[in-house]
Amino acid sequence: MDDTEVLIAGAGPVGITLAMCLAQRGIRSLVIEPKAPDALPDVKCNHVSARSMELYRRLGVADALRAAGLPDDYPHDVSYRTTTVGREVTRIHIPGRLTRKTDTSGPDGWWPTPEPPHRINQRFLEPILLAQAKCQPGITLAHRERVSGFTQHDRGVDVEVMDEDTGAPRSVRARYLVGCDGGRSTIRKAMGVRLVGDKVVQRVQSTCIRAPGLIGRLHTAPAWAMFSVNPRRSGNVYAIDGREVWLVHNYLRDNEPDFDSVDRDGALRAILGVDETFPYELMSKEDWFGRRLVAEQLQQGRVFIAGDAAHLWVPYAGYGMNAGLADAANLAWHLAGQIEGWAAPHALGAYQRERHPITEQVSHFAMNHAHAMSQRRRAIPAEIEDDTPQGQAAREAFGRDLYELNVQQYCCAGLNFGYYYADSPLIVYDEEPAPDYGMGHFTASTVPGCRTPHFWLEDGRSLYDAFGPAYTLLQLRPGCGPSVAALQSAAAHHRIPLKVLDVSAHPDVPGEYRHALLIARADAHTVWRGNSADVETAEQVMARLSGRA
Repeated sequence: MDDTEVLIAGAGPVGITLAMCLAQRGIRSLVIEPKAPDALPDVKCNHVSARSMELYRRLGVADALRAAGLPDDYPHDVSYRTTTVGREVTRIHIPGRLTRKTDTSGPDGWWPTPEPPHRINQRFLEPILLAQAKCQPGITLAHRERVSGFTQHDRGVDVEVMDEDTGAPRSVRARYLVGCDGGRSTIRKAMGVRLVGDKVVQRVQSTCIRAPGLIGRLHTAPAWAMFSVNPRRSGNVYAIDGREVWLVHNYLRDNEPDFDSVDRDGALRAILGVDETFPYELMSKEDWFGRRLVAEQLQQGRVFIAGDAAHLWVPYAGYGMNAGLADAANLAWHLAGQIEGWAAPHALGAYQRERHPITEQVSHFAMNHAHAMSQRRRAIPAEIEDDTPQGQAAREAFGRDLYELNVQQYCCAGLNFGYYYADSPLIVYDEEPAPDYGMGHFTASTVPGCRTPHFWLEDGRSLYDAFGPAYTLLQLRPGCGPSVAALQSAAAHHRIPLKVLDVSAHPDVPGEYRHALLIARADAHTVWRGNSADVETAEQVMARLSGRA
């Protein structure tokens, strides 16, 4: 029987990112993937959020991702227009690759992060992640295999793996098993875990086409996303390569009974705004339901689920994959505590306690936005395409409405920086509540459970670049020597890796840092803060952080 520390089912972005997070800590993983290594990736995901880019910065792959995707000068804007080639109604400015880190003029230009978001399709993202994973010691990739079953016991999980080509079985013993195997997850089903929520929020025909002539027909500047709003057919077009490959979403109306009742070609041409003579090549197609489904539980003993295996929702704001990446980073951190031996066994329950409420919150944000957009599509002014003063007035009024509604989706500060862990057994809470947040707004805070506010160090590094692999103690005021020593001693007693970072002389520490001391995790969530710590307090803090309180 082969063995590994963590067996990961699924080599999509979530599974590979989990393996990379573990490898960074020196933890071995085996990734099982049914697809061939040269299989063309899906074109489903189009956006890597700021929090995800921060994660990839820690993994050393952010620059490679930012250099890929759309051409250097291609706009990452979101444009609403009567058709793809028609009049523009409104535009949300999002800097492209060349100016992403210098352009502060747009609605996400103010964000406090070392890594702004990046618009890149999964077709470019996956190969970069796979290439990085293949180069990392400790990651074993096994393509054309699938997990067919597993049995848990005190020593780990015995996993049955089947060869997709020959049907030959083999067994692998892992300390932990993680299902990153998508919405039809074999792992989740074998756990007996249900997805609960809203099974149908919207219905979408998706078509990937090659149309090199489209960009030449545009009457206004191209954009990463181009939404068509007209009384005949609403949909949107995502630029995949910025040259000739496009992903077209057609949103079915309430009175259209099923996918087969809609002429795919006719709907696509209505969205693009072209007639039947316009040539294009159909590369792939998929009909899908937008859902809001969340797994009842994310853990069963030594077995876990993450990403689409754990939650499926309408892909507004691009937070299906990005929530999965946050799952991967969170779970890798908790597994590392077990494998490295400093976290109590029951501390693994923190994964469920931390991530499950966030998936519920995000799913409701996405569903509510989907309903709001559906209402807007039903309220498109009849004269929106008219070349008249009334048509112009309709475009301006509807454009303002679309901008206000959708800027929070595409420049979603709250989903990036506002969410917090409110009920974790590994966080030392105090009496101050975490500030509320929405899809598009948040308040930076050092309240335990919140994201540790970012700032740049005097040597030019990001604060997050200086974090240790587990916990980092920030000394924010001078004269904290005895408290720092007490916390270090207690951490050593509990075998907790604790890095001390003295920023007390830094002239530009944000005002949110109101305490002399703060402990942050490697995933940039605050877990304790205070102005001093005697021996007893330090022992209580470290007992909590290790799960031994």
